[in-house]
Amino acid sequence: MQPKGFPYGRLIFFATGNIHKFNEARVVLAEYGISVAMLKVKTLEIQDDNIENIARTSALNAVRELNLPLIVEDAGLFIEALKGFPGPFSSYVYRTIGLSGIIKLLEGVDDRRAQFKSAVAFCNPCGELRCFLGISNGRIAREPRGSGGFGFDPIFEPEEQPAKTFGEMSIEEKNLFSHRAKALRKFAEWYKAWSAL
Repeated sequence: MQPKGFPYGRLIFFATGNIHKFNEARVVLAEYGISVAMLKVKTLEIQDDNIENIARTSALNAVRELNLPLIVEDAGLFIEALKGFPGPFSSYVYRTIGLSGIIKLLEGVDDRRAQFKSAVAFCNPCGELRCFLGISNGRIAREPRGSGGFGFDPIFEPEEQPAKTFGEMSIEEKNLFSHRAKALRKFAEWYKAWSAL
């Protein structure tokens, strides 16, 4: 018997305009035998200081428009010395002040602790809604390093591999430590169990 709202087998749709996020998700979900197709759509992003609320709202909105089982992902960089800034506004801050702007804000600051957080929200046309949070702890580098990844990756050193920034890692290496991979793995484990019902 097919579970409710599950006509696509082990295929999930990822509503995102970000090819980098999609590529990271494709590699992680393949580990679980889940195929992913990119839906290049602009999802609704509410203004909220909680990335899980943003992801849930985006997923609900995207399902209403597309009528497909899908995931959306929202992420942010939370810097301790800046009281969690830029947080949910990371993509806007990246577009406006960039890596150099963050480095400048931390001039003379010794406490470089930071977290990357990722919220992956799943929703289907039957109204099933789940959210999965992944967190990567680390530090902000003194200067950008590496040309891999995207966004703030070249200034974030994960605590599991502090000698490298995410920008210096391949997708496979970054997926060992990243907030997004952690959230996607939680989703994949739930999704495999749920789809087997």
